[in-house]
Amino acid sequence: MTANSKTVPDQAVSLFSKTQTQSMSLNRIMSERDAVSEAREAKTARLREQRLEKEADEMAAAAALAALPKRAGRR
Repeated sequence: MTANSKTVPDQAVSLFSKTQTQSMSLNRIMSERDAVSEAREAKTARLREQRLEKEADEMAAAAALAALPKRAGRR
């Protein structure tokens, strides 16, 4: 055996470390993706709520305007 060759246990440890590192990287990426997705959903919900509130205010203003007595025209 040469001095540069790895033993079987060393190869196993090396492969395990590589697999573990890949798994940790994947988990970090998935966690970041989930955080971005949750932030987007929260922003969408907030904007939807604001839009619905604005539409309700506009409808109330239109109803109030329609309820005002009409002015008589010139005679």
